[in-house]
Amino acid sequence: MINLKDLTFEELKEFMINLGEKPFRAKQIFSWLHRGIETFDEMTDISLNLRQKLAEVSYISRMKIIRKLESKLDKTKKYLFELGDGNRVESVVMYYKHGITICISCQVGCRMGCKFCASTIGGLVRSLTPGEILDQVLFAQKDIGERISNIVMMGIGEPLDNFDNVIKFLINVNDERGINIGYRHISLSTCGVVPNILRLKEYNFPLTLSVSLHAPTDDIRSRIMPVNKAYNIDKLLDACRDYAYYTKRRISFEYALIKDVNDNKYEAVLLAKRLKGMLCHVNLIPVNNVDENNFEKPTKEKIKEFMNVLEKYGIPVTVRRELGSDISASCGQLRRKEGLKEVNQ
Repeated sequence: MINLKDLTFEELKEFMINLGEKPFRAKQIFSWLHRGIETFDEMTDISLNLRQKLAEVSYISRMKIIRKLESKLDKTKKYLFELGDGNRVESVVMYYKHGITICISCQVGCRMGCKFCASTIGGLVRSLTPGEILDQVLFAQKDIGERISNIVMMGIGEPLDNFDNVIKFLINVNDERGINIGYRHISLSTCGVVPNILRLKEYNFPLTLSVSLHAPTDDIRSRIMPVNKAYNIDKLLDACRDYAYYTKRRISFEYALIKDVNDNKYEAVLLAKRLKGMLCHVNLIPVNNVDENNFEKPTKEKIKEFMNVLEKYGIPVTVRRELGSDISASCGQLRRKEGLKEVNQ
């Protein structure tokens, strides 16, 4: 049985031809799928015969909202979604002046092992299919009753560790026959899977590539990010320069500031020197508190000092605005807490 949302439009057209149907049916079905329908019966302009035929060889994936938290501070909404097999992922809807953004997951768990991240605790269970990634947008949109205009792939999982499925999702979510969210409104985050950064470059999608750097030296980065042992900072930055040169797109470097680990003026200078001359931007993120580690946020003064050093060297820098702080809006925490609750019941 095929999940129809896993198919690109061209694949769906081929699927319809193989069923003995006219290719134009693909456009009708693709449109219905991207409206967030849950059953074939909702396809009201498709004949009953075709709906029955589709139900025999395919299905429409759906997600169940297990838990929903809403911030009293800024309307941020956090969802714990249950997939068809019982696994769970998180998504976060955030409200900005420029539109509504959703942060989505691409895997159940993560195998990257970053020490400051709740998503990686327990390792990788499995990757999401293109349709399951898409469902987070569709079902969040259906729940809030408003159009989502921006996507950040910074939830649970490493997008470039689920490369092929993420590529198909990007193609589908951008398709004008579906949700039609422009690539320029999509940001994809990676912890630094170098070979797949270079593969992504070849697609030349005009999206924003966000690279989780978090340290200016291999010693510090290897301690908090195991991926650095496979692809060190020099290899990663070489790939980033290549990507920026080829795509003409600015790279956003994510830098989680951790008290007494990577937040000193010395580290700021090293970071600035490494990034000098690159088409980039640095997004400073005061680290999130996670029960399983003892990392702490630096003081506001320390954050400002770090920022000032980068600005002095001409590196564009901002501090990420914290949304949904009263609902633990950073991904991985809700799934983890709900999982522990189930175990203890």
